[in-house]
Amino acid sequence: MHKKDIEILRELGREKSEIGHLTVQKKKLELWRKLNRLEPTRPLVWINEIPWHELDSSGELTLGCRDEFLKSVECGLRRELYQWRHFPCDMVVEPVIYSPIVGGPGSSYADYGITEKLHKEEGGCDVGYIPVINSEEDADKIKTPEVWFDKKTTENNFSKLQEVFDGIITVRKRGIVHQWHSPWDQIIHWYGINQLYMDMYDRPELVHRILRNFMKALNEVVDRQTELGMLDVGNGNWRVGSGGMGITDELPSENKDGHLVTPKEQWGCATAQIFSEVSPEMHEEFALQYERPLLERYGMTYYGCCEPLHRKIDMLKSISNLRKISMSPWINIDEASEVMGRKYAFSFKPTPAHFATENYDDSLVRNYLKDFISRTRNNSCEIILKDVSTVLNHPERLDRWAKTAMDLVLNY
Repeated sequence: MHKKDIEILRELGREKSEIGHLTVQKKKLELWRKLNRLEPTRPLVWINEIPWHELDSSGELTLGCRDEFLKSVECGLRRELYQWRHFPCDMVVEPVIYSPIVGGPGSSYADYGITEKLHKEEGGCDVGYIPVINSEEDADKIKTPEVWFDKKTTENNFSKLQEVFDGIITVRKRGIVHQWHSPWDQIIHWYGINQLYMDMYDRPELVHRILRNFMKALNEVVDRQTELGMLDVGNGNWRVGSGGMGITDELPSENKDGHLVTPKEQWGCATAQIFSEVSPEMHEEFALQYERPLLERYGMTYYGCCEPLHRKIDMLKSISNLRKISMSPWINIDEASEVMGRKYAFSFKPTPAHFATENYDDSLVRNYLKDFISRTRNNSCEIILKDVSTVLNHPERLDRWAKTAMDLVLNY
């Protein structure tokens, strides 16, 4: 390892350790526990999925490490520290560096036996997917991807980080703590949205066959990961689904005896975003009835992402271990608030459109968030700002949004 790389990381680790030991971290941990227990608390706020490439005007995010692995660690540390300085909201910083396992399949690289085809316009722009599943024979090509666990590289990375951060900050190995199951996000790459919507009426058995085969593959991946010891307890300071932190006292926080962790010790998540305009009955038939058995393998679950779910909550109640439901910017707030009450955590996603206007308007943001907060006082809410594609190269807009949001929730 390069001496300069080590110096850079040790300095960043020292700063993270100091922040992680602040008393406020324990207070924030308890707030997340209360929210996830559905106990009354003020709305919690967290910012995620932001245009990091537009935020480095100050040089705080500029990387200095040469080693590729250490550079990835540096990137994560710089982003975490930047967020703490500029828009911390209810984020929690731990005095720990996690060394993740090396393994797969990753969601973007899994080989399910189907090769997608993209339709391109003249000039080379991608404009949509060409259906490659047109028959039950095509559907039967779906296979379970290979599950692999590189223990040697995992141990080498862990040893390297222990050496780098020795005497500065604790380093812990961490397996897979949470997975996002979104079958239709993948299947439409092979099937096409128009084809799906037509075939749910015209060829429902083909749709069912695709789902049976794909969900069999997803379940077998989880089985194999469990057998290989790739899973870790899912209670901790990391994102659950498309929402906030999964910090809870209803799941184990550590694997004390080193047993093979099962999904029952984790949060699960599923979503069918492409079913936004599909009726609850068809959502149940062509999505949820297949997702539910997988979700119920987990200890607690989260459902949804960008689809408006306010009219499907009665359907989602059939998930026995459901705890959080995503509420996108397109919901009817009053309807969702009434149906949900405190039976589930209300994971609200405010619109990111406010960042993409020529002139950022603090009063517009304040009135928008204030209106939401006033209409959901009977709910257990988290406000998760995500999907921010651009701030038009004005990174301070995120700082201003965070200040506005925290001013409102702290005076809740």
